[in-house]
Amino acid sequence: MLHIFDFAREMDLLAVTVRLVAAVFCGGLIGIEREFKRRPAGFRTHILICLGAAIAILTNLYLYQVMHLYTDISRLGAQVIAGIGFIGAGTIMVTRRKRVRGLTTAAGLWTAAIIGLVCGAGYLECAFFATAMVLVAELLLIKLEYRLALKAKDINLYVEYWHSVCIESIVRTVKEHGATVGGIEISRVAGAEGQPHHYCAVMNIQAGHEPLDNQFINALASLEDVTTVEEM
Repeated sequence: MLHIFDFAREMDLLAVTVRLVAAVFCGGLIGIEREFKRRPAGFRTHILICLGAAIAILTNLYLYQVMHLYTDISRLGAQVIAGIGFIGAGTIMVTRRKRVRGLTTAAGLWTAAIIGLVCGAGYLECAFFATAMVLVAELLLIKLEYRLALKAKDINLYVEYWHSVCIESIVRTVKEHGATVGGIEISRVAGAEGQPHHYCAVMNIQAGHEPLDNQFINALASLEDVTTVEEM
């Protein structure tokens, strides 16, 4: 550990202040990146979660070191890690087109809570390094993820069509292009008032030797009764 932070491991006013400021700083850095991307949980949410976690572990340490109440000093921290799930779950949603959004934000909130615990415990060098790694993952590794996705031959398609028998034409077209259907999930969608219902399918298409391109998607979109074809 770095000795320059030894003063922050005490239980005096200066050390507690430094730990709480560090929690605000680390949570704010993570939250700024989410704020720029217009995610559900942004700057203030990450600060409050990180700060709240730091306060929880500081309270536990105070009860043990100052009040000499010999209890489990990790109990409140464990409750923070488990309890942050209810906030993370609120950022995850499944869209109408079966896309799952908010997983990265939920993971960031969970990590921010743990960084807050680390700040509250006085392990500041770990907190700062962990914050840097979170920012690297959210700002830089997304580019690597995007490049890997471009090289992937398999694609996921969202398809809307009017009649159930149309799925046979869709599967046949997929096979004509040398691909196979790896998995399919079909849902019936109720129409607006006075309008007939229709169907939607989320399909995993496994390409053959050649990657699938826009020509393949256009071929599906041109089928009779198919209204929407989008890559997910």
